[in-house]
Amino acid sequence: MKTVLITLVAAVLVACSPYNDVLKGDDYSLKFSTANTLYQENSKRSYEKAIVLFEQVFQHAPKTKDGETSYFLMAKSYFEKGDFYMAGYFFGSFIQRYPYSLRNEEAFFLTAMCSVNNSPKWSLDQTETYEALNAVQQFIDKYPTSPLIDSCNKIIDDLSYKLEFKDYNKVTLYDKTGNYKAAVSYVDLFMEKFPLSIHEEEVRYLAIKNGYFLAENSIDSKKKERIEETLQRYRNFVNDFPSSSYIASLKALLKPWEKDYEF
Repeated sequence: MKTVLITLVAAVLVACSPYNDVLKGDDYSLKFSTANTLYQENSKRSYEKAIVLFEQVFQHAPKTKDGETSYFLMAKSYFEKGDFYMAGYFFGSFIQRYPYSLRNEEAFFLTAMCSVNNSPKWSLDQTETYEALNAVQQFIDKYPTSPLIDSCNKIIDDLSYKLEFKDYNKVTLYDKTGNYKAAVSYVDLFMEKFPLSIHEEEVRYLAIKNGYFLAENSIDSKKKERIEETLQRYRNFVNDFPSSSYIASLKALLKPWEKDYEF
């Protein structure tokens, strides 16, 4: 009985709260000002309340200044509370509804940031990372003189490195599991995709290392060709990284081939 009474009292208090009065009322100026106040409170719960009021104002007068502002701040409320899928939808819709709005540059940027925030960690499927890269690049193309360009370029670098790091880990995984052929092949793909990678020295070392074991475990008809390919990789590596710490271990690894092949 006590629990029921407490629940009833709480329900009455909520029903009589100032917010609820504004929500149910017909004063749209008050709805708009209350929504703005809630938005400024900067909490997930206040953003949720503000969204409801902003939507009411927009629905009441979509072509007014308050309607436009309400729709934009509704999108920003979703963004601030971390619902980036909903925020991305509303920012995109805002641009379509208000194509001449002075807020469109910010809306376009925040649309891209929604995609960036939806990009998963490197070990997961990176479809959304590619979408984020595309969204940021679209912003750069549309607003090439924006003061946000430097930030966009940094974001592109970070997203691109996430993709690079994922592929780098594929190379190292093939190496760790003794999948020699895959390791060698994937290094070539990796260097084609990321020719300026900070991991270049290491992955090229791994290609030589795995190339050696691949050749040693090959049938006679393929062994000579694979040895020559591996030795050419080694020569190129020494030429490009003459001071590499990997050279000593590679020399030791390839030593059995010295008597038959010129390095």
